[in-house]
Amino acid sequence: MALSLEQLNAATPEQVAALLDGTYEHSPWIAQRAAAARPFRSLAHLKHALVQAVSKATDEEQLGLIRAHPELAGKAMVSKTLTAESTHEQGKAGLTACTPEEFAKIQQLNADYNAKFGFPFILAVRGPRGTGLGKREIIDTFERRLHHPADFERGEALRNIHRIAEIRLDDKFGFTPTLGNDVWDWQEQLSVHTDPGYAEKGQLTVTYLTEAHRACAQQIAGWMREAGFDSVEIDAVGNVVGRYEAEGFVPGTGATPDAKTLLTGSHYDTVRNGGKYDGRLGIFVALACVRELKRQNRRLPYAFEVVGFAEEEGQRYKATFLGSGALIGHFDARWLDQKDADGITMREARAIAGLKDEDIPKLKRDPSRYLGFVEVHIEQGPVLNELDLPLGIVTSINGGVRYVGEVIGMASHAGTTPMNRRRDAAAAVAELILFAEQRAAKDGDSVATVGMLEVPSGSINVVPGLCKFSLDMRAPNNPQRDALAADVIAELGAICERRGVRFTLEESMKASAAPSAPEWQQRWEKAVDALGVPLYRMPSGAGHDAMKLHEVMPQAMLFVRGINSGISHNPLESSTNDDMQLAVEAFQLLLDNLAQEKAH
Repeated sequence: MALSLEQLNAATPEQVAALLDGTYEHSPWIAQRAAAARPFRSLAHLKHALVQAVSKATDEEQLGLIRAHPELAGKAMVSKTLTAESTHEQGKAGLTACTPEEFAKIQQLNADYNAKFGFPFILAVRGPRGTGLGKREIIDTFERRLHHPADFERGEALRNIHRIAEIRLDDKFGFTPTLGNDVWDWQEQLSVHTDPGYAEKGQLTVTYLTEAHRACAQQIAGWMREAGFDSVEIDAVGNVVGRYEAEGFVPGTGATPDAKTLLTGSHYDTVRNGGKYDGRLGIFVALACVRELKRQNRRLPYAFEVVGFAEEEGQRYKATFLGSGALIGHFDARWLDQKDADGITMREARAIAGLKDEDIPKLKRDPSRYLGFVEVHIEQGPVLNELDLPLGIVTSINGGVRYVGEVIGMASHAGTTPMNRRRDAAAAVAELILFAEQRAAKDGDSVATVGMLEVPSGSINVVPGLCKFSLDMRAPNNPQRDALAADVIAELGAICERRGVRFTLEESMKASAAPSAPEWQQRWEKAVDALGVPLYRMPSGAGHDAMKLHEVMPQAMLFVRGINSGISHNPLESSTNDDMQLAVEAFQLLLDNLAQEKAH
């Protein structure tokens, strides 16, 4: 018999501990203390109450919880004294069938880890999908985490314990995050498409209008059709656009003329060697919502338009937000003559893809026909992960500006050019990097990054005569962003003058800060609260397609927790099926609540 919330809510604290026995390894006190948070409104509420009980525990109790867990493939496994839950989990990950070499490797890692941290290595070996991690992934994670600082790793151990408990609770309640599994699987399947040079390394890179990019568009479009969208197209910039029409729609007759549209979506391009969830999560959460509406034969009193934006990252060309920008009429025809690293112009890439330049202006939407724009996105940061919260309400998106530049000096012999005679381009950029770091830190909440740095045709024994670089600067509001940029650019000029070099600098992107529309932020809050998840409001330091749509219509975003310290723009970027399930459910509630508003 599956456990129920009704049983837990009616039980004594001791009975609660008995019903939840095995959720946390040999630690009944957690369930007893969590019982004070009753009545549990949902399974998500119960999970959070358990997390809070651990969070409020003493250091000794937390360490005791960590030490109550067995080593991976350790003595308890060999002696068959693991709990039933641990036996199942380690077996599912293949740890009960290690080769002698794998077993020896894990034993050495266990010894090294215990020597450094004083507690066993804890990993939710059933993984973010619940189906089990491979032994290679487990060993790689073990080796990576061995290098963490002690305090950070203790937190990571607790976070993995909570994930283990979450999966065990799902089992106890007979709950399968079916929608979250589907969203997770779509992202995994889409990640097989990657640009040349990266596929061979097992890395994900999908840049604008490459063969892999076009394959992604076709696959997303196919899934949209299968889900039941009324129309699906790949538009003139490569956006994948699916529409689910409003109540009263009759197939073959066109859209219902009087109904407005709710717009959502995110991007499907990636950074180089990036993650599988940045952008794409927002497409597939919405796709799952439409599929469920279609299965229920339900329509809403408004149309629902889901867009997989073709480009947001600015990786192949200097322009960025090409997909969402085109929808608000912001596409600069001069971008068409930009060249990628191989000398291919955007115009040529578009011709290969069969896209017509003259059709781009037709993509501009009439904001009066739209209710607003909402976007679901993986957080891309550590905040939700460290707070053990699955969802976050975005209050605003930071404004940002990007530049690409060159410092031009004089290449000369590294052995014969005295230090006071050098015109070293790379040294000038190095000085700029340090200044940008220090200047941004003065604001407290500004950031500045030089993410690209290149000495073309550099040689070990040549003073660099040319150094190419990028600059990315962001701040919570436009005046703060502009002051930061002005100071950094002024310092670049001063550095170059002092060093006898010159520079070029080209602005490649500028985006205004985008505060969430209060009424739309409140709609996300109402949906998240109904799930029994605590509300946490937070700004977004990353740029998103929502900040472009913000220029013409109200917008608001929902963040989803990332695991692995919330890292993003990295192959370790990930989220769990349970968190994705909650994101879909929150979006469904937003759609339903909005439908009720329109009905009244």
